[in-house]
Amino acid sequence: MTEFVSDIKAVPYNDERIFGMLSDLSNLERIKDRIPQDKLKDFVSDSDSCSFSVDPVGKISFRIIDREPNKTIKFTAVHSPVPLDLWIQLKQVAENDTRMKLTVRAELNPFIKPMVSKPLQDAIEKISTLLASLPY
Repeated sequence: MTEFVSDIKAVPYNDERIFGMLSDLSNLERIKDRIPQDKLKDFVSDSDSCSFSVDPVGKISFRIIDREPNKTIKFTAVHSPVPLDLWIQLKQVAENDTRMKLTVRAELNPFIKPMVSKPLQDAIEKISTLLASLPY
């Protein structure tokens, strides 16, 4: 397994509000317009899963497999070219100051690892920046 970790982002809301929104993926419908349509297409979500298409990869689906209230949300890729898991970790440090970090663990064979490592790390950073900027 290869691990990719985002920078820690400061989010100006308490962990309960952030967790409440991110642990129910149907809430992503509210921020659909913030998703760059040239990057992600056919975005669909319900309370436990979401799917979208990414060029040149194709359709990718994620499902929540574990929720630890106000701390961690764990996802697994259901449809993905490579097996991967994603974690969103939250740690409140003050009243309206929560730190967020994303971690991805992917099974990358030695042939594709050099080709996908940088794009995957870049994607994790962009997703974490987007999530940190949401109006919770």
